[in-house]
Amino acid sequence: METWRIVAAALLAVVGVVGVLIVMAKARERTGSSATVAVTGLVAFTTLAVLCVLALTVLPAALTWGLVVAVAATVGVLALAS
Repeated sequence: METWRIVAAALLAVVGVVGVLIVMAKARERTGSSATVAVTGLVAFTTLAVLCVLALTVLPAALTWGLVVAVAATVGVLALAS
């Protein structure tokens, strides 16, 4: 496995976990329901896990790095907005 794939997946995972936590906090703030927060967290984490596996295995370099940049930018905006 290429080193760039591992680095990209690690960056995606670190930024993605922060994003999952932010999304869960926003769900808690809006609904106040533990069940909604749990489902939101599960969906977000599953999406993140699938993206990491795809980055590690089949996605081309440009798409993988574009995905990392897009997720990092989204999490940055969410962090600044909250």
